[in-house]
Amino acid sequence: MGYLFLALAIVGEVIATTFLKFTSGDKAQWWANLVVVAGYVFAFAMLAQSLARDVPLGIAYGIWAGVGVVLVAIVSWLVFQESLTWVQLVGMALVVGGVVLLEIGGSHK
Repeated sequence: MGYLFLALAIVGEVIATTFLKFTSGDKAQWWANLVVVAGYVFAFAMLAQSLARDVPLGIAYGIWAGVGVVLVAIVSWLVFQESLTWVQLVGMALVVGGVVLLEIGGSHK
């Protein structure tokens, strides 16, 4: 159950981070700030629930940050047509590999 809350935390963080794009620039949207704040509050609340269900902090944060970075890069590429080079793809693969190793190497109760 702890990993379900962690997945929800990742979704909240990716949504909030994505909407940061709408809060700046020439066409800044005031309402996007509400999505950003709500997304981050939701993400931290879900992360706290994950930790309360015995997901180790180092593993939870590593997965949260790593998967979040990869998903935001993919969303940026799909939604905002930002570049995604082969070097970035290799970096994303390394991040995913690091997250997998963190999970495999962690002690579980």
